[in-house]
Amino acid sequence: MTEVHTRRSEFLAGMRDTVPLEIGSIPFGIIFGALAVNSGLSPAAAMGFSIFVYAGSAQFIGSNLVAQGVGIPLIVFTTFIINVRHALYGATLAPHMKHLSQRWLLPLGFWLTDETFAMVVIRYNKPDSSPFKHWYHLGSSITMYINWNFWTFIGIVAGQRIPDLSQYGLAFAMDVTFIGMIMPQLKNRPMVLAALVAGFSAVALNNVPNKLGLIIAVFIGIAVGLITEMLTGETTPVDPVAQPITTEEIPS
Repeated sequence: MTEVHTRRSEFLAGMRDTVPLEIGSIPFGIIFGALAVNSGLSPAAAMGFSIFVYAGSAQFIGSNLVAQGVGIPLIVFTTFIINVRHALYGATLAPHMKHLSQRWLLPLGFWLTDETFAMVVIRYNKPDSSPFKHWYHLGSSITMYINWNFWTFIGIVAGQRIPDLSQYGLAFAMDVTFIGMIMPQLKNRPMVLAALVAGFSAVALNNVPNKLGLIIAVFIGIAVGLITEMLTGETTPVDPVAQPITTEEIPS
């Protein structure tokens, strides 16, 4: 029996499938909120980072630079470099989202995170012909956004009462979450080698200023994956994209 996909079912599926990743991001949000207020930012400024920036690693570094009195141009440049990986995410998702209006693309672009990308790229590549996969994307995005802001708030409150929450090792949960996101994607030799080389490169380049080592590691991993794919002929099949829907609008 063919499963019938609706806006509601896709939206709820996106929310449900994202819950395990939300659990992993809880300590990350708490730690950010605590560290932000402990570094000298006001509770409102710390909360504003999560509401208007919504980029975990960039928030950590950006709030630290603000607290140190670093100039705005350097803060913007540094956080831009850290988030360059989102250009790769966008390029991957573009074929699946090119039919959507700006009312969809703008908020989904703002809400795009590592966790949401990991979930929605799997959904977009499934072989069914559902025309509402972007509703799955929306469900995942909204769930992660609410979760991140809620736990940032909890971290801000806790940070004002419990000094140096980072000493409790809560960030380990985020590491486990990212490992869980990556493992299902390692389906052939090019992807495995790309992940391994990128990982080793990131460690080797850890001391490069402004986290540029992470960006360099990404491109090294991509290059290794592409070269391996050309040499072995192994590719990961990409399922057909659903037919464009041009009349969808974001619900009010």
